[in-house]
Amino acid sequence: SVGFFFFMYSGLEIFFNIQVKCYHEIITIGYRVYHSYDLPWFRSLSWYFLLCVNYFFYGETVADYFATFVQRREQLQFLIRYHRFISFALYLTGFCMFVLSLVKKHYRLQFYMFAWTHVTLLITVTQSHLVIQNLFEGMIWFLVPISSVICNDIAAYIFGFFFGRTPLIKLSPKKTWEGFIGGFFSTVVFGFIFSYFLAQHQYFVCPVEYNSETNRFVTECEPSELFQMKKYSVPPLLQAVLGWETVNMYPFQMHSFALSTFASLIGPFGGFFASGFKRAFKIKDFADTIPGHGGIMDRFDCQYLMATFVHVYITSFIRGPNPSKLLKQLLILQPEQQLSVYKTLKSHLVEKGILQPSLRG
Repeated sequence: SVGFFFFMYSGLEIFFNIQVKCYHEIITIGYRVYHSYDLPWFRSLSWYFLLCVNYFFYGETVADYFATFVQRREQLQFLIRYHRFISFALYLTGFCMFVLSLVKKHYRLQFYMFAWTHVTLLITVTQSHLVIQNLFEGMIWFLVPISSVICNDIAAYIFGFFFGRTPLIKLSPKKTWEGFIGGFFSTVVFGFIFSYFLAQHQYFVCPVEYNSETNRFVTECEPSELFQMKKYSVPPLLQAVLGWETVNMYPFQMHSFALSTFASLIGPFGGFFASGFKRAFKIKDFADTIPGHGGIMDRFDCQYLMATFVHVYITSFIRGPNPSKLLKQLLILQPEQQLSVYKTLKSHLVEKGILQPSLRG
C-alpha cells in the first residue's frame, strides 16, 4: 500500500513533467518555424494557457476522486463548487490578453500561433488527463496498454531488421510490412500473457480510490468478473490443433486482445502522424532531449493515441454504475436532500418487493 502510494504520486509527477516537456517541444517548433520572435506575449500566453487547462483537468480529477476529502475543507469546497466557472474565467483572461496583444503587422501570424497553442494543448494536456483517468480505473489499464505499445515498437523493429523487404508507408521509409505484421502477432501474444500475470493480483486490478479515514489511496476490493478465472470452450477448429476442449483464463485477457490489436495496428499511425508533422516542417526530431533518440514527444507519439483509445474503450464497454462514487456524491448533498433520496429509494425497493412495506426507516 505504501509502495502504491509512492508510485501514484511519483507517477502523477512524471506524467506532468512529460506533458510539460512535450508541450514545450511542440510550442518551440512553432516558435522557430513561424519566426515568432517578435510576437508580443506569445510565450507568456502559451504557458498561461497550459496552466489554465491543467488547473481545469486536475480540478476535475480532485472533484471526482477526492470528494469526501474536499467536503472536510471549507476552502476547497468553494474552489470545487465553482471550479468550472473559475477555470472559464481564467481562460477568458488569457483570451482577452491575446486580443489586446494583437499587432496590425502580425495579425495572421498571431492567429497561427494561437491555433498552434490550442492544438498543442489538445494533443498533450487532454491526453495526459486520460492517462491519469485510466490509471484510476486500475493499474492494469495503464500497464497493459503502455507495455503493448513498447512491445510492438521493439518487435516491429526486430522483424523489420531481419525479415523486412516490403516498404509499408512513404512517411517512414524504414517501416516494412514484415515488421508491421510481426509486431502485431508478437504484441497480441505478449498482451495475452502479461494480462494473465497482472490479473492475479488485487494491486493491479482494483480501481484506485481515496480513503478519507486513512488519508491515502487504496487498491483493495473484491475483483470484478473481469479478473475472476473462468472456463471457456475451445472452438472445434482449434481443438484438433491444441488438443484441449476447454481452457481456463481471465475475461480481461479477451479485452487485452482488443488493446494489443489497437496498439499494433492503429497505434503506429500516431508515429506516422508525427513523422508527417516533422517532414512538413523539415525537422528530424521534436527536440534533442534524449541523445540519439530525439525529444520526449518522439518517444510518446503512439502512447498518447493509445491512452485515448483505452479511455474510450473503458467508458464504452467496461465501466458500469459505480456504487462507491455514487455514495460519495450522496454524502456531499444537504441533509434534507439525502433524506429525500433515502425516501425515494425506500419507496422504489418496496415496490419491487425487496423491502417490506411495514419496515420503518
